[in-house]
Amino acid sequence: MHSEPVGRRSRPTRRAVFGTIAGVAAAGVAGGYAWERLGHGSDDDGGGTAADGTGSGPGARSSAGPHTFERLSAPDRTVVRAGDGGTLATFTDGARTAVLTGPTRSFSEPRTTEAKVTTDAWVRVLPHAWQRGMEKSAWFKSWFRKTLGDSSPDVFAVAFQYSSAGAPDKHNADGVRYAGTAHFGPRNAAVNNPLDFAFHDEQSDFYDYLGTDWTFPDGTRVQPEKARYGDVDCSGFQRLVWGYRMGIPLHNTNTRGTGLPRRAYAIAAYGPGRQVISHTGKQQATDLDVLQPGDLVFFAIIKDRPDFIDHCGMYMGLDDQGRHRFYSSRSAANGPTLGDLSGHSLLDGTDFYARGFRAARRL
Repeated sequence: MHSEPVGRRSRPTRRAVFGTIAGVAAAGVAGGYAWERLGHGSDDDGGGTAADGTGSGPGARSSAGPHTFERLSAPDRTVVRAGDGGTLATFTDGARTAVLTGPTRSFSEPRTTEAKVTTDAWVRVLPHAWQRGMEKSAWFKSWFRKTLGDSSPDVFAVAFQYSSAGAPDKHNADGVRYAGTAHFGPRNAAVNNPLDFAFHDEQSDFYDYLGTDWTFPDGTRVQPEKARYGDVDCSGFQRLVWGYRMGIPLHNTNTRGTGLPRRAYAIAAYGPGRQVISHTGKQQATDLDVLQPGDLVFFAIIKDRPDFIDHCGMYMGLDDQGRHRFYSSRSAANGPTLGDLSGHSLLDGTDFYARGFRAARRL
């Protein structure tokens, strides 16, 4: 998938780890295909099912028989159809996100919601941004054949390795904890209400979670803050999953550049891939039919700034109530959540985050 890391660590060290919250079910699956291919190393086995016992484990839908390629628009994309007419995969022009149909899995977080997302979508990352006609290339034919039978964790499974509901710690050969329960940030002493969205401080990036120095491709070197070890804010979490784990390039500014910028507003405006819902100002985005699992979704949640994007998450699809649910690192939940603590994790309706929903991007 990728030949080399998008950045590099400096002086890796083993540090103390956070404990997990026992007795809470969340969908976490061991391993990481991109992690191995990036050369980070891992002790994962790549197997498993959703932690609540549902689903039939990793793998993709059978590709037996002929399949065809169909072009669709809005956005421009190529859909792969199985011999029975069912969807095998979707590739969007200009994006590296690929959604394949596989065995059904369920993701849940009983600590903060009764809702559950049951999905047959497996989100993978292409080695190149998709363009029309790429299905004819040799690299794609090889990649697609291997990926249809890939049993390693996809983007969703990797993302839930950080669930604030309790995810087991994983260390690489250097002793760096690369997965396990993530928190949002240090407690903000200026805020006394634990339901206030600023109860835990933002500004924690992926290298803070890892506790390692990091050098970006432009030579910029950053050091983690000890007080933020194990923490990632909303955009830091997406950079941890899509960048550090899945191999999409990262840079350390909020301007245009190669890969994912730092802040939510900058990812929405300048991130890789393509916008599928444009930010038009103060209005709630309602064209939800264009979304597909794995899309990044963006919100304006600061009081008195209804046009400024200050939060981002990952769209998961419909929950068991038919509602559009997302997964993000949030202050009130103190880490990644699909739950409803201090606002439902929903894009539709009139709740706090739905009212603030502004844009979406497919990486």
